Amino acid sequence: MTRPSRQYSAFLPDFCGVRMAVAVILIAELLAIVLTLADLAVHGNAFETLALNSLFIQWVALGCIAILCLLRDRLNRLPDVWSTALSYLVMLAVTLAVTEIAWWLLYMLPGERALLETGHGLFLSRCLGISAIVSALALRYFYVQHQWRQHVRSEAEARLQALQARIRPHFLFNCMNTIASLTRREPLLAEQAIEDLADLFRLNLQESKPWVTVAEELDLCQRYLRIEQLRLGQRLRLEWDIDALPADACIPALVLQPLLENAVYHGIEPQPNGGCIQIRGTCTAGRLSITVDNPVPTQRSNHSGNQMAQENTRQRLTSAFAERGRLTSEQQDGRYRTHVVFPEVYEPCAS
Repeated sequence: MTRPSRQYSAFLPDFCGVRMAVAVILIAELLAIVLTLADLAVHGNAFETLALNSLFIQWVALGCIAILCLLRDRLNRLPDVWSTALSYLVMLAVTLAVTEIAWWLLYMLPGERALLETGHGLFLSRCLGISAIVSALALRYFYVQHQWRQHVRSEAEARLQALQARIRPHFLFNCMNTIASLTRREPLLAEQAIEDLADLFRLNLQESKPWVTVAEELDLCQRYLRIEQLRLGQRLRLEWDIDALPADACIPALVLQPLLENAVYHGIEPQPNGGCIQIRGTCTAGRLSITVDNPVPTQRSNHSGNQMAQENTRQRLTSAFAERGRLTSEQQDGRYRTHVVFPEVYEPCAS
């Protein structure tokens, strides 16, 4: 029997990334400018002071992220309290080391000894004090940002669970009535409908897979629409153009099926003659785009929930892909089009 391993939340960012390094360099330079402006009345040569402050602060900042990059895996295996404390000590230790080196370098340069009039102790305490404040603010920011991401992720998981548990009662009752009528006339077709309905419920109620492949999501949608076609008959016509989509790319579960349910519920059912739902998919430059196109009834449907389902899907795409995932909709020429765009990723399905 294996013991469950403890897992702690890794709130420290990836200090090894280029974007993080650039951000740290820019923030360090802003701090150097602020300190230079604060000492402008004491040191007349602003450019020389800015150059020395920039050199000193950049060495401290780059030294901190270099060591935190090396220690990140070990720090992320610790509880947040210990990870924060050790990161804080690392930042102060780097500041202390760079401060001592800077002091002795300035001491060895005769022309720069005027900068050391404050004395070694005051120079050291001043640098450590500024570093202590800035480091504490930075770690606090990282922790708050991590907590916010955790909250967004938990909220997205709650929405997924609510979506998985929500299957409209009218859909279930209509399906059962359709299957009951088919049992007498088309027993083989009724058996297929029962299998599709069972698979649909199984996939809707499955909580262990927040991510699915595009092929799995489309298979779920096709099973759902087959059941609706049994109920609506010739009123529901479908056009699929999805060959360009990579079957093994990842997508959050239950992103497309609610949109198709809305297309049937709001676009097909209210019309006596029904209509055609078009599903098109493309993949261009690492971005997948899926469009659901359905007719708009001449008389507005009293059914509610279309905007709610779209907003739910939009927020889940944003949670999964940030600004790279989005949902947009438009109404034009008697048609209602919903566009889903997200990046081509494969890693979530493999984990």
